[in-house]
Amino acid sequence: MATHSIGTDIMEKLSRPTREWFNGAFPAPTSAQLGAWSSISSGSHTLVVAPTGSGKTLSAFLWALDELAQLGADSTRKTKVLYISPLKALAVDVERNLRAPLVGITQTAKRLGLNPPEISVGVRSGDTSAADRRTMIKTPPDILITTPESLFLMLTSAARDILAEVDTVIVDEVHAVAGTKRGAHLAVSLERLDAMLDKPAQRIGLSATVRPHEEVGRFLAGAAPIEIVAPPAPKTFDLTVQVPVEDMTELGVTDPNADTSAAPPAQGSIWPHVEEKMVDLILEHKSCIVFANSRRLAERLTARLNEVYAERIGGGVDTEHKPPSQVGTASD
Repeated sequence: MATHSIGTDIMEKLSRPTREWFNGAFPAPTSAQLGAWSSISSGSHTLVVAPTGSGKTLSAFLWALDELAQLGADSTRKTKVLYISPLKALAVDVERNLRAPLVGITQTAKRLGLNPPEISVGVRSGDTSAADRRTMIKTPPDILITTPESLFLMLTSAARDILAEVDTVIVDEVHAVAGTKRGAHLAVSLERLDAMLDKPAQRIGLSATVRPHEEVGRFLAGAAPIEIVAPPAPKTFDLTVQVPVEDMTELGVTDPNADTSAAPPAQGSIWPHVEEKMVDLILEHKSCIVFANSRRLAERLTARLNEVYAERIGGGVDTEHKPPSQVGTASD
């Protein structure tokens, strides 16, 4: 196994429509993308390990999309790219996210006066209806998105015929299956797929968190050599400490939940200020996670946040309609 070096001219290997769309949509390729394209373009099995947001999925798909775009339309062509996700929801997200590059490359080709590519995408999962499955057999998609279990079922049915021309297999979230019974099952399916092909398909694995790289590479490629793309990814933190009052020695607010029988009586509490500040932050963001050191405190805090929000809008606590943001609380 070898760690792949990043070439500076790798983008020149892409066709003009693909290259111009990418350059117009993104400021620059990431190191993970450059490394992946360099390895994938050489035909090597490739494992891409990079943080979320580094463009791993696009690095795997863009090269395949570019090759499909250059093949042109062919009504007799079978599936060429097989994307396998251990998460059914993720498979649906990938199908949706593929629309942007597909539309972008098509429109760029038209603008350049070239024949626009005709690339079809299909999803096969446990939710796929029988009618859609029959349609897929008659008209195979260029790119098929599926799960490990659905791949197994396809290989044991008449649907396996649409996989006879697969040349690229993309396995996402490799860390979720490597070292598990489910992963062993997938490994067998990949070998069964290769056995029915004229030439073993190129395997591309994607993962954000996986160690050790070499072991996962062996899981993905079996006995075949594999190149690992794992550019350095130093952790960065955006940490701020906020105090909701100017002077913590003069809080000026009595805690309504304080024990009034205590001696001496509580002069004030930081909690009302904290609760107000938390509601401010919640309303400023789409999601928030609040950590508490006990379940009881998490429940009380959730109730207080709802009360503060209700007071701001001039009404009681509405149990049927939630505030603009979803609040998650967790205790250790």
